[in-house]
Amino acid sequence: MARIPVTRSISIGEEEIEFTTTRSSGAGGQHVNTTDSAVILRFDVAGSASLPEAVKMRLVQLAGSRITGEGVLILRSEGSRSQHDNRREVVERFLALVRDATFVPKKRKPTKATYSSKLKRLDGKTKRSGVKAGRGKPMLD
Repeated sequence: MARIPVTRSISIGEEEIEFTTTRSSGAGGQHVNTTDSAVILRFDVAGSASLPEAVKMRLVQLAGSRITGEGVLILRSEGSRSQHDNRREVVERFLALVRDATFVPKKRKPTKATYSSKLKRLDGKTKRSGVKAGRGKPMLD
């Protein structure tokens, strides 16, 4: 079986990706009732041997509601009337999602607030306090 390159070091076997077709939703006249043009891509993230564990974890986070409880990623494309175009589009979206999961986010280094930023924050609080205090009932002599 052929392998689909994702990055220089990661490629996914075509046998790991499952495609199903179904009828597209929405208007389309008689044509939409006779052709299965929508394409659904299923990829078992949890059971994939092609992806490192760190990439799998980030992919699950990025996928959000598109991933099932069993760890299967489901993507659907029905934008075109052509099944071929929908298949190409869903594969491109899948590869983009996996590529995004390969990037390791930088660790945040906590920094100390500068003296001027502290003064600016306190000055803003004082001004806001004055605005709110001015909303009260006027004092009578």
